[in-house]
Amino acid sequence: MCVDAEQNLLNAIDKSKYEISIVHLGKDKSRIAEAERLGVKSVPAIVIGDKVYHVNFGASIADLKK
Repeated sequence: MCVDAEQNLLNAIDKSKYEISIVHLGKDKSRIAEAERLGVKSVPAIVIGDKVYHVNFGASIADLKK
């Protein structure tokens, strides 16, 4: 997801109601297993509650593990 879209989404969310965490799996590979458990198959993706929303296709999780 481009930085502009990320910022627009963050500005639209009521941060007092939601815990927000931005994770760049290419830079923080320690979170890949967690992303897989949540159902993330590719990036960029947004996870809200137990729902995963894949945004376009940048790389598969398998590619990030390499």
